[in-house]
Amino acid sequence: MTTSQDAPGGPEDTASGHDALGAAQQGALRRATRLEQVTVLWKIVTVVLVVLVAGQSQAMRVSWIEDALSVLPPLAFLVAARRIRRPPDRRNPYGHHRSIGVAHLVGAVSLLAVGGFLAVDSAHALIATDRPPVGITVVLGHAVWAGWIMIAVTVVTTVPAVVLARLKLGPAEDLHDKVLYADADMGKADWASGLATVLGVLGIGAGLWWADGAAALLMSVSIVRDGVTNLRGAVAGLTDAEARTFDDAKPHPLTRDVERVAHEEGWVAEARARVRDEGHVFHVELFLVPHDEQRVDVEALTALRERIQERDWKLHDVVVVPVPRLPAEQVFPAEGVDPGTPGPAS
Repeated sequence: MTTSQDAPGGPEDTASGHDALGAAQQGALRRATRLEQVTVLWKIVTVVLVVLVAGQSQAMRVSWIEDALSVLPPLAFLVAARRIRRPPDRRNPYGHHRSIGVAHLVGAVSLLAVGGFLAVDSAHALIATDRPPVGITVVLGHAVWAGWIMIAVTVVTTVPAVVLARLKLGPAEDLHDKVLYADADMGKADWASGLATVLGVLGIGAGLWWADGAAALLMSVSIVRDGVTNLRGAVAGLTDAEARTFDDAKPHPLTRDVERVAHEEGWVAEARARVRDEGHVFHVELFLVPHDEQRVDVEALTALRERIQERDWKLHDVVVVPVPRLPAEQVFPAEGVDPGTPGPAS
């Protein structure tokens, strides 16, 4: 079995999650950090503006609470990005990569809990037939319906949020960062929340008292959906489910790629990889069954380990284990492929 000491460059290459990133990924991390800092500041401004004009509109109330909640993912990302810089120690031998997963979980639980509360509150307002008044306000000496101000603030605060979300998608994929992707995904959906808020306020002006509550309920359900989706992904990651792509759309192809690289070695009869998503990087346990007639030495194992690490920067912590037979839990067909058959290159 090889250890982290065998990695190219020595043990300092696995000092922390930050050190595992290549030059391109560190650039993406700096860009993502700036975007998240701007997002936090913009969300604070947005919440203040919406609170000032919300009045008694249920849709506006849900809107500013949603905006306040949306500060959690970028804050969690910023905290986690600093924490992964810490080196491994006796208490945390795998480092602090899982800070990304913990941040994902915190954001998901918050979204689900508050989204559920807002959904119940909005439904109660509809059942109780609450009729929120939207009056007249004076702006520069002119009487203006307050609803127009609400709509203007909603549009002005929604557009930059959607733009910021689009800008985060690139770094999220480059970093394999699910917290950043979740934040970007929720930000992209801000246009729908903004549209619902506008329609709710216009409904009040048109005498449709239920439109405001319906819009609030729609946004609340959207928050719950985001919470459920992110909670499912966060729990799967923290319970060592199979490594998946940054958007959780499919199993990550690197698992099969690691097995393919192993099968290219002439002395390997069977190979199975167990890949754990640690956050930005993967922890790989590769079980090998060598041919009976050949002996495997440390140099061969070390060379294979280095070849695997060179495949992708995410393959940061790789353990190669020669065994007489595959562990029972590793003998299973993968996506219709018979055990022991090398998978195609990703």
